Amino acid sequence: QWQLMESGGGLVQPGGSLRLSCAASGFTLDHYAIGWFRQAPGKEREAVSCISSSGASTYYADSVKGRLRISRDNVKNTMYLQIKLLQPEATAIYSCAAEYLGACPRSFHIASFDYWGQGPQVAVSS
Repeated sequence: QWQLMESGGGLVQPGGSLRLSCAASGFTLDHYAIGWFRQAPGKEREAVSCISSSGASTYYADSVKGRLRISRDNVKNTMYLQIKLLQPEATAIYSCAAEYLGACPRSFHIASFDYWGQGPQVAVSS
């Protein structure tokens, strides 16, 4: 069974940081672009970052630039999203997704992604 299993979410104080992990099982990520998306309460899902299959190219949405770092380890078949300087408006469900032969960063569209994780909740509150 092909799955993306996420971990690392939770409650964080404003100004804090955390790292989300997304591990693939049942398939290898070598030929997949990886994307991270978030959906805040009452809002639409937002594409925040993606990384090419080789890891050489990345993209960050303007709303998160300077606070996120996306990375991947194809040997471990896992990708990561490091988030720093968290503020309450960053409270959301963060989901990872994989797109076969994806063209990140030239193309980064929610509908193009093939496999999705369930998404850990990240809550920022004092």
